[in-house]
Amino acid sequence: MSDAFLSHISDTLTQIDAEGLYKHERMITSPQGGEITVGDSQVINLCANNYLGLADHPALIEAAKGAMEPRGFGMASVRFICGTQDIHRALEQKLADFLNKDDAILFAACFDANGGLFEPLLGPEDAIVSDSLNHASIIDGVRLCKAKRYRYANNDMGDLEERLKQARNDGARHIMIATDGVFSMDGYLANLPEITRLAKDYEALVMVDDCHSTGFMGPRGAGTADHFGVDVDILTGTLGKALGGAIGGYIAGPQPVIDLLRQRARPYLFSNSLPPSIVAAGLEAIRLVEDGSDQRRQLFENAKYWRDGLERLGFDLLPGEHPIIPVMLGEAKLAQAMANRLFEEGVYVSGFFFPVVPRGQARIRTQMNAALTRDEMDRALAAFGKVGTELGIIS
Repeated sequence: MSDAFLSHISDTLTQIDAEGLYKHERMITSPQGGEITVGDSQVINLCANNYLGLADHPALIEAAKGAMEPRGFGMASVRFICGTQDIHRALEQKLADFLNKDDAILFAACFDANGGLFEPLLGPEDAIVSDSLNHASIIDGVRLCKAKRYRYANNDMGDLEERLKQARNDGARHIMIATDGVFSMDGYLANLPEITRLAKDYEALVMVDDCHSTGFMGPRGAGTADHFGVDVDILTGTLGKALGGAIGGYIAGPQPVIDLLRQRARPYLFSNSLPPSIVAAGLEAIRLVEDGSDQRRQLFENAKYWRDGLERLGFDLLPGEHPIIPVMLGEAKLAQAMANRLFEEGVYVSGFFFPVVPRGQARIRTQMNAALTRDEMDRALAAFGKVGTELGIIS
């Protein structure tokens, strides 16, 4: 590799650091949980996607252990060659039943699921109408597809209707609306009642990425469609957040759609099957969600308590009902400084800034989970109050 190329890369990294945009990783030496060990420090964790506190749940750990002896450590193959075990199909069928769909198909991650969804289903004669704040995986998946692309302003139903009209006027054969169920940087919910109404009016399909809602939103914990009491055509999601926090993604939908994806979705055809331990733990996670609502109730009680506490301290919050509660700060360097000072006070959070969010909208994205105790939240609120005052964010 040439010195000139490496020098160019080093200059880019220096510029990223100078702008306060460099991302640092801390080493965790304990299981994921409400409190974790980072180096020699015990800290309260407010930035994991561990919504239901299942990442270290004994039942999931036992399920994972119990799968390895009879089924092995890994599959060493893709699904259609020799990578499908009975539990892979069991998990797919369990997900489909849980989400009220015909069938489901597993991927290594939801990034792969979204990356592999559009290209097999839609061609140059078709159109995708995508929310402007959709996750990067949806954006990349749409780029891989030859369908015409239209983008509407975030959750703006008037703009969505204009783009649907435009797609119809341009002669689109099939139209798919693509949206996140929850916009993860803000904690906002997609307006699925209106989206599904417009989809019916314009004979469009609706695809929803429900990564930040499966397991806890809605009366059954089945996601944003369950929350709003509407039906959507295709759901994508993950096992890597509320459902245990490991890895693994899925697409759930009508049988012909899932059947075609098994034949042509490239991330499915060319990636190793999920390990048996992950699949077994995923089955157990869904069982825990289906068997009770205590964790879901605790999650939303914690979210309300935390939001109320931050508001009393005077922080600028985005409104919402989701357990994602962003603290708005504006500048990247301020978000970095606050995250570092909070860590010194025993609270683990991360600053979010460009390119993850637009310039000038840097924030600390706090996330609640059901495993946090009232004492932990009170200690975290005290730390936020102290650091926010020190940095001049609140008075």
